[in-house]
Amino acid sequence: MSYKILAINPGSTSTKIGYYEDEKEMFSENVMHSDEELKQYSRVVDEFDMRKDNILNAMKKHGADVKDLSAVVGRGGQLTQIHAGGYRVTEDMKKKLTDPATVEHASNLGALIADAIASPLGIPAYIYDAVGSDEMKDIAKITGMPEVVRASFCHVLNSKAMCRKAAKEFGKTYQEMNFLVAHLGGGISISAHEKGRIIDVITSDGGPFSPERAGSIPLNYIIDMCYSGEYTKREMQKKETGMGGIKAYLGTSNCIEVEHMVEEGNKEAEKIYKAQAYQIAKGIGELSPTLKGNTDAIILTGGVAHSKMLTDWITEYVSFIAPVKVMAGENELESLSMGALRILKGEEMAEDYRLR
Repeated sequence: MSYKILAINPGSTSTKIGYYEDEKEMFSENVMHSDEELKQYSRVVDEFDMRKDNILNAMKKHGADVKDLSAVVGRGGQLTQIHAGGYRVTEDMKKKLTDPATVEHASNLGALIADAIASPLGIPAYIYDAVGSDEMKDIAKITGMPEVVRASFCHVLNSKAMCRKAAKEFGKTYQEMNFLVAHLGGGISISAHEKGRIIDVITSDGGPFSPERAGSIPLNYIIDMCYSGEYTKREMQKKETGMGGIKAYLGTSNCIEVEHMVEEGNKEAEKIYKAQAYQIAKGIGELSPTLKGNTDAIILTGGVAHSKMLTDWITEYVSFIAPVKVMAGENELESLSMGALRILKGEEMAEDYRLR
């Protein structure tokens, strides 16, 4: 029996979809969303219908019938108190992902859209290796405020997929190696992987600024801004995510455009782009002690890792720690699909997400 699986990966500026029959990719598509298109939505969850319609239209364009599907798997969103692996989409999960108190991220739509497509067909909807999968050591969760516990939010799916791929190239398994991974995308996260577990992370709001996120900023400045009366909570959230980082400085979050600016002699663009590389390198250095000097390789991945200009600058700073492997792009659609396939075949068990 063959299984047909639709994999859905919503990102900040695109929705990637892949259609698989067992291990074989039948087609994939990256549906881009312009700034103008996204501006009309006040919250990420409001993009649900637009993104779902784009996915169904792409299926029709490629001649694929949703009625043939065995399962739909979406990128896991900002869920807490879960571990890596597969989960069935439940009402509790949907409630959590649509809760205004949940951190806004495009990945939250993965489970929601997967369920909306799968439920009428009577087939399962899954998430796999969700953003909030928690394998962190307890010591890594402690902050300077007892009321605040550090959470394990990072690009789990792609980071783990690239580690598995890199380990295979070394002739080993993921569980035999240690990696530092910087996922470079619309948001940037850095993670330390010890023998198959993500033991510590730097989140997209806790480290380097990215194409559209402000990253970590000294708290006193943020406190002053929040209580200045000049900004609403929503405006401050937008300054951190969506309108921060490179976009706030240069008016674009497109790193190809930024590279062109640098090549054309724009000194401000060069300074900001180099500052991003500098902060990414600092983040990698910050996590390196967690592996106690036993780092087999540093992996630079994600869409922005296609920028050789940026990855060369980062490599200059961190190559003394361990060899640097640039693995641009991502393997997320395949990783989602293969995770769902293992569940369908009974090689792995999916859990039900429950609110606690």
